[in-house]
Amino acid sequence: MTPRPRRPRDPDVPTLPADPTAASVFIAVLTRGPIARNEIAQVLGLSPATVSKAVRPLLETGYLVESDPAAQPGMGGAPPPPGRPVVPFRVVADREFVLGIKLAGTHAVGVAVDLLANVRASRRVALPSHAVDAVVQTLATLAEGLSADLGGGPVTRLGVGVGGHVDARRGFVRYAPFLEWRDVPLAELLAKRLDLPVVVENDVNSLTVAEQWFGAGLDVPSFAVVTIGAGVGCGFVVDGSLVHGAHGLAGELGHVPIVHDGPRCLCGNTGCVEALASDEAILTRVRQATGRPDLDLRAAVRLAREGDPAATAAFTTAGDALGRALAVVANLLNPHRIVLSGEGLAASDLFEQTARESFARHAFGQAVECELVTRPLPDDTWARGAAAVAISHLFTGPIPGVPMR
Repeated sequence: MTPRPRRPRDPDVPTLPADPTAASVFIAVLTRGPIARNEIAQVLGLSPATVSKAVRPLLETGYLVESDPAAQPGMGGAPPPPGRPVVPFRVVADREFVLGIKLAGTHAVGVAVDLLANVRASRRVALPSHAVDAVVQTLATLAEGLSADLGGGPVTRLGVGVGGHVDARRGFVRYAPFLEWRDVPLAELLAKRLDLPVVVENDVNSLTVAEQWFGAGLDVPSFAVVTIGAGVGCGFVVDGSLVHGAHGLAGELGHVPIVHDGPRCLCGNTGCVEALASDEAILTRVRQATGRPDLDLRAAVRLAREGDPAATAAFTTAGDALGRALAVVANLLNPHRIVLSGEGLAASDLFEQTARESFARHAFGQAVECELVTRPLPDDTWARGAAAVAISHLFTGPIPGVPMR
């Protein structure tokens, strides 16, 4: 059996502090580095003295290192200006490694990343069943395989993204409809199996962190990610912070009712966004309208692209519902940008224009100026986001109920 990954221990190296300022500085260097002290202060709105204090333990513990100022060109590739050299900081990428897993209803995708969240290895496995023990075993084997792929690099923690209601603080999956799970202590179960700290987060929130660090959210303080496919999810960042809400339910856009007496949703309500715009909702309407209960989603898409009126109408209805949902996000949060992603984008040619028109009709005032960006993102990016969440937890101190090494 592959040796279980363990956190590297060195009694001569100081312990990493549980410090939110240090976390902010580290992430600024990770996402924007190499970057100098004064630039970090400007980006984060901190004083240079505060940045210096936060940087010190990061240098002592080997998470950051000072780059050679002579190797850093000035603007436009010109030599740096004369005078006192500006010493930029950079992340020591291979100091340790982190795993990230996206857990779906039928499969799991995992990645191993360095501290810059560069993907060093990836794997995909099918789930044998939805039984908790079987899934935990599958994920543990996946994590061990990814660790082996690194060839001995120190793996310090695992992040898992799961669709549904996740209590990220406690590592509990409160409700995962596609797994038929309720109140599963997934972080604790995996941590005991792997002898490794585990962070569990909602999968769309994980993707949102990936977009915040490396994607469409890097240059704006407030944005939202809306995903469509098997369900409809939403994650949002406000003033640079991922929003969880009081009970981890922030972003449940799929269960916002937008049509009176609409179709019944899995949550038990009627007229929810998910009951109108998810893959299953579209397929159900096409089957009913065509009288062909044997159709799968690919066949429904093919019919719509061939001009079948019933199939076309089903996608149009979904687009209208999606546009209303995007308007809800824009009206409530007024973000700079909304990123639309998910496996449902494979058929975006059938509903995107309708969704944009619906959004324009229902967005209030200047909220209509919110930029809508369509970004198909592979499962590896979702898993990378789960790893990014785990990296951010390097600075939060011990995770309740999870062993630290």
